[in-house]
Amino acid sequence: MKRITESESNHHDLDSKSTRDLLIGINEEDHTVPLAVEKEIPQIEKLVDGCVERMRDGGRLFYMGAGTSGRLGIVDASECPPTFGVPHGMVIGIIAGGDQAIRKAVEFAEDDREQGWKDLEAFNITEKDIVVGIAASGTTPYVLGALETAKKHGILTGGISCNPGSPLSQLADIAITPVVGPEFVTGSTRMKSGTAQKLVLNMLSTAIMIRLGRVKGNRMVDMQLSNEKLVDRGTKMVMDATGLDEQQANELLMKYGSVRAAVEAYTNR
Repeated sequence: MKRITESESNHHDLDSKSTRDLLIGINEEDHTVPLAVEKEIPQIEKLVDGCVERMRDGGRLFYMGAGTSGRLGIVDASECPPTFGVPHGMVIGIIAGGDQAIRKAVEFAEDDREQGWKDLEAFNITEKDIVVGIAASGTTPYVLGALETAKKHGILTGGISCNPGSPLSQLADIAITPVVGPEFVTGSTRMKSGTAQKLVLNMLSTAIMIRLGRVKGNRMVDMQLSNEKLVDRGTKMVMDATGLDEQQANELLMKYGSVRAAVEAYTNR
């Protein structure tokens, strides 16, 4: 299989270019990424709808990956609770090599085809859940092994990769494959491929949470009030919804702990 993600860069003699030329070249390549993701919207839609159906019934969303792909899944999963107020176990990111691999590469962890499913079993995974494998190349054994076994257990699987026809795109029930072409630095898939994966994950989790009722209008009404910036944002949202002044809105917000609860308490008083 020819891997587009490993093909020769469109830019040559990088080590002889000026800083400005390097930055312009990277930016030129980055322009292609949203267009590649746009072509995958029908597949992303299928995965969102599949996730919503199962998560309404108590299912969980698992992201699985190695290296950059694994870290991107963990970032997206970790941002769901503070942004949307959901439990920490609702969206779970798993990386080959365990949590130590978040900061430092664990050699050959991605080559273990059996470990991915073992990591899922530690969460008592069931057929209500969803497993999304993330791998720029679409060939990571850790991810492929996990998805293969998940499918045998009747679990819905998704795949996010950047190589059409890859093992991951053929294995996943719903394959999302933004084809971003060669990287600026040949084979450095943390660049365009990583950006494409991040954009897809943004779309996936955000659309799921909106469909699950975790956004009202365009506001994060269930966000966790974990710092002063978010308390201030929440206060303004309560002010807009109720007409209260800043002090009254802040007191109401702090009493009830979320924008949604504060506004509902005021409305139903």
